[in-house]
Amino acid sequence: FGLIGATLWFAPAQWLARLVATQSSARVLLGDARGTVWHGSAQLILSGGTGSQSASRLPDRLEWTIRPSWRGLDLSVHAPCCMPSPWRMQAAPRWAGLTLRMEDHPTQWPAELLIGLGTPWNTVQAHGTLLVSTRGLALLWVDGRLTVTGGAQVDAQDMSSRLSTLRPMGSYRLTLEGGSPTVLRLSTLDGSLQLSGSGQWVGSRLRFEGEASAAPDRLDALSNLLNILGRRDGARAIIKVG
Repeated sequence: FGLIGATLWFAPAQWLARLVATQSSARVLLGDARGTVWHGSAQLILSGGTGSQSASRLPDRLEWTIRPSWRGLDLSVHAPCCMPSPWRMQAAPRWAGLTLRMEDHPTQWPAELLIGLGTPWNTVQAHGTLLVSTRGLALLWVDGRLTVTGGAQVDAQDMSSRLSTLRPMGSYRLTLEGGSPTVLRLSTLDGSLQLSGSGQWVGSRLRFEGEASAAPDRLDALSNLLNILGRRDGARAIIKVG
């Protein structure tokens, strides 16, 4: 038992990196992982998945600490570029599932990180800042099904794209409201490119409907982007997912 315990305690960070890659279908990667499963660091990389040629990474290394507790596991992650302080979470095993509760915490991410996720992000090549905040957010997995409680908000500020000469195009807000069903809403804060829509998760799939439109005097500058965002209908594009 002592040998098994020592092996687990000093388990290399590469074990965690392999687990994350497998569970995310290679969409989230921990490159150059150092340290142990319990305390280590790595280069956070987003990818389009197995075989994808797209990849993007944070400018700083992601650091983590995992500690066993009577509730399950206490997790702490920190990326100096994007978090004012470590982001703390609690993972608690359940019968045939797992609950992950996240501390309310503001973070700030470069929108360029999304390019690594592949289509359509590598075509749009968005630039700007993503301000992410959570409110009592908890994720519950039971028998492979995900239930969300609490909420989250993403403010995409001063966004631009390689498909448009207009910089910036605008700022936008995406809100997530947990429940049954979990609801997603998109709105425009300001800008010449107007985005709106709403959707919900049905089972494990997102169904979303919205539209993108351009101010009349900016249509030429935004036309290429509108063609990518959805089905064109005059000066607007109809967005439909799922």
